[in-house]
Amino acid sequence: MLTRKQFLVSGAALTLGGCADLRLDLRPHLRTLEAEAGPFRTPESDTVDLASHLLSRLTFGVRGGDYGRVAAMGANAFVEEQLAADAIDDSALEGAIRRIESLSSPAGEMFEYKPKILLADMTRAAMLRAVWSKRQLYERMVHFWTDHFNIDSSKGEAKWLKASDDRDVIRRHALGSFPELLCASAMSPAMLWYLDGRVNRKQRDADKPNENYARELLELHTLGIDGGYTQHDVMEVARCLTGWTVRSVSQFNKGRVEFHASEHDDAAKTVLGQRIPPGLGAGDFDRVLAIVALHPSTARHIAKKLCRHFITDDPPAGAVEAVQRAFLASRGEIRPTLRALFTSGEFLAARHTKLKRPFHFVASALRATQAETDAGHAIFDCLVRMGNAPFQYPTPEGYSDQAVHWTGTLLWRWKFAVALSRNQLRATTVRVDRCIADCGGEPAFAAHVLGRRPTADELAGKGTAADRLALLLASPEFQRC
Repeated sequence: MLTRKQFLVSGAALTLGGCADLRLDLRPHLRTLEAEAGPFRTPESDTVDLASHLLSRLTFGVRGGDYGRVAAMGANAFVEEQLAADAIDDSALEGAIRRIESLSSPAGEMFEYKPKILLADMTRAAMLRAVWSKRQLYERMVHFWTDHFNIDSSKGEAKWLKASDDRDVIRRHALGSFPELLCASAMSPAMLWYLDGRVNRKQRDADKPNENYARELLELHTLGIDGGYTQHDVMEVARCLTGWTVRSVSQFNKGRVEFHASEHDDAAKTVLGQRIPPGLGAGDFDRVLAIVALHPSTARHIAKKLCRHFITDDPPAGAVEAVQRAFLASRGEIRPTLRALFTSGEFLAARHTKLKRPFHFVASALRATQAETDAGHAIFDCLVRMGNAPFQYPTPEGYSDQAVHWTGTLLWRWKFAVALSRNQLRATTVRVDRCIADCGGEPAFAAHVLGRRPTADELAGKGTAADRLALLLASPEFQRC
């Protein structure tokens, strides 16, 4: 069997060039960010120290002078800086992304774009932000909530509406209040399309509500599959949410969410043991979300998912309980919930225990190598091949956080490592010699990439500097965070 090293050194990888994106080259508008990277300081420990650990978990990977800055400012200061994302100046990056005109359009105007263009633009913006943003924890949380409230952008008019959901729902609330995020998601035009809320109506006594969204609201978005709800609760929630719809592409004011009282079941309901009186109309929506948003089962479900995302695939009970308490004490505020997670002993001890998902792997490789990229079609193609292209997961649970779902992508990761190191990705460039010089030599550059001093075996690669970089990027150590 061909080993990883034999595969990489032999040059057996494919050239992943994709098709050229002739519409817009963002690289010139991103070069000011490269100048802000600062001087390199690299780890000197044989194991992953606290600064490297924080950079591997709260960010999409180390870049430029990140390690030296975090080591100097201290763990608590870095965590607080990232939690206060609104205070971080990201205007240079956002200025570049505003050149992608489709993503700043009102929801109704997004129907003017071809769906494949919108999808490519959303994916490009997601990768650019992962690579260049200074608000790294915020971007990590955007991806977390994107999966939690997953919408497959290929379904119906979600082809157009997911772009506004990403901007106006996920990104607006990613570090804010969970109840507000839940409410925004429930009323998102894209979500109403994806989980059929738009056709949940009761016009005649014989009509039964469409339970698709109600089931996922309880099973995935709030209480969790073992959260104590019953099929009766699902149907009662569905009844509460009848009458909400969204104007379609064939209508005036397309994409607008509306409540039709004539299609709402206005009789009394009981949800999780709590009676909702008749006659509330659209107010049923508020009552349901008030019941589920801060339910103890919701707190535990969110806490467990956060600990799985940031600590380990099998999250420790002590960390889950601490995060659950913080969620409830803050009434679902995301920042204090995360603060409890990042200060837990379990988080601080769990170093390099998570396998990077392919998107994270690609972003971390681009960051570690100071790559100049506009994240166009070549990067998009790589994400598709690895099975982790954003906004394309077909079922409501979103992409998995567990390693078992991603071990089959290793061959494509090796191919990407070679293509990136040898500058075979169109519109993406790595200057390996400059990276080595910036770090003060190849051992220090390897320490920068790996988050700790390299072993003798990790420095023993043959071939060119690009070949040795490919071996580092494809190494088991770089696959983990």
